[in-house]
Amino acid sequence: MKRIVAPTWGDLVAGISVALVLIPQALAYSGLAGLPPQTGIYASALPVIVAALLASSPYLQTGPTAATALLTLGALTALAEPSAPSYVELAALLAIVVGAIRLVVGLVRMGAIAYLMSQPVVVAFMAAAGILIVLSQVPAVLGVVASDADPIVAAWEALRDPDAWDPGSIAFAFAGALVVIGGRRLHPLFPGAVITVIGSIVVSRAIGFEGLTLGAIETALPVLSLDLPWSDVPGLLIGGLVIALIGFAEPAAIARHYATAERKRWDPSRELVSQGAANIMSGLVGGFPIGGSFSRTALAKLAGAKTRWNGVIVGIVMLATIPLLGFMSALPRATLGAVVITAVLPLVNLRPLLEFWRAARLQFYVAGITFVATLIAAPHVERGVVIGVLLAAAAHLYREVRLSVPTSVEDGTIHVQPRGVLYYASAAALEETVGDVITQHPGAQALVFHLDGLGRVDLTGALTLRRLAEDARAAGMSVTFVDVPPQSSKIAERVLSERVPVSLLVEDGHAADADRRRRASQP
Repeated sequence: MKRIVAPTWGDLVAGISVALVLIPQALAYSGLAGLPPQTGIYASALPVIVAALLASSPYLQTGPTAATALLTLGALTALAEPSAPSYVELAALLAIVVGAIRLVVGLVRMGAIAYLMSQPVVVAFMAAAGILIVLSQVPAVLGVVASDADPIVAAWEALRDPDAWDPGSIAFAFAGALVVIGGRRLHPLFPGAVITVIGSIVVSRAIGFEGLTLGAIETALPVLSLDLPWSDVPGLLIGGLVIALIGFAEPAAIARHYATAERKRWDPSRELVSQGAANIMSGLVGGFPIGGSFSRTALAKLAGAKTRWNGVIVGIVMLATIPLLGFMSALPRATLGAVVITAVLPLVNLRPLLEFWRAARLQFYVAGITFVATLIAAPHVERGVVIGVLLAAAAHLYREVRLSVPTSVEDGTIHVQPRGVLYYASAAALEETVGDVITQHPGAQALVFHLDGLGRVDLTGALTLRRLAEDARAAGMSVTFVDVPPQSSKIAERVLSERVPVSLLVEDGHAADADRRRRASQP
């Protein structure tokens, strides 16, 4: 049984520091998701405590994030009107769906799924999501009620009508952005966001601000409830799956980064379990899907966090905040818009796309199409992710199908040197090339396959090699397989040597040893 580690002063400082940043972000991201402000606080209290107690990383900060909020909006807008009671219930149910998916994947020890999201797809989606999130805040910054759920349409409609702009809202947004950005330059731990929020509330009340504000906020403590529209689960599965994968890609990268930096072990399956349990709790208390935040995790590390207790402290502080939410009713929505924009601007990073262009054109096209598809699909941004995942898979298959098969002829011997992956989809290319070269050189007496260029050989590929050898022998040619890579030596011995008398030379040169092992295995 593991000894319980006591919290440190660093954990206390980190927990309070992160909570001060999370309060305004939770309020802002709930609005981004189309939900009442208190749902963001609910998703930041008990769920964060659950995640901290079960997590593998001592630093990973769980809670509402901008990308997850945008994905939630996209998954639900076709099913209900944002902020409506049915919409709030669907958001809670979606959190449970996301949590269940992550929990199951984690329990069956498939945490390696964290590595399966194509980097070009994730980078392109996050960049497009960042742009959409910024655009979604344009109406609030201008003091205009958003006219459409599509961030692009809403921003355009707000910008094209200057007469509707509210100078007070613009002033609050501008001042808030200055405080947040200026505070970061003073010190990374400077609580610019919370100072902005408190200052805006005080000024708003003092001047009797009549622009758009948060309005009445529920201050009741969260209550566990299973009273949800369970019959709508099938309609949430695709959105839930996308959020479960994309939403885990970021926390996985965060936890892996810090574990590697400190040369400590990281358990992705355990992280999936913690994130899954946290999302289920978020749904049960009336929250919405949550994930890991890179900026808040970096803040916790910088503030001196040492154990998972810092996350527990974050949740406790957030719980203590709920009775005080009524004080925030006068908070200008423009201020929250500024908080969101300053938080997500780092996401709008197109530099990696230029790197993809220089390094791998095919992956650049995958990223580019994902980026454009996400923008076009807004607010249903999950469709952009699905398109990107399908394109990434297609690109992978395209690469593997394109087996390179250089050939040469020397002293009556045909040398075949396949390069790539020999499997069921690429075997036809090898068969066609070998058939052509044998036909073109009817006088050849020997056929040699050099297999050191193959990264992998599956059963279909091995059977194709055997069939080619049998056909060549029937044509009066000798056949030899050489330089079989170690990872394919077993299937080569079992399939190639079983019926066709060939000379098997494993990559390390121990042909005799391979032959003895083959004979010893025969009855």
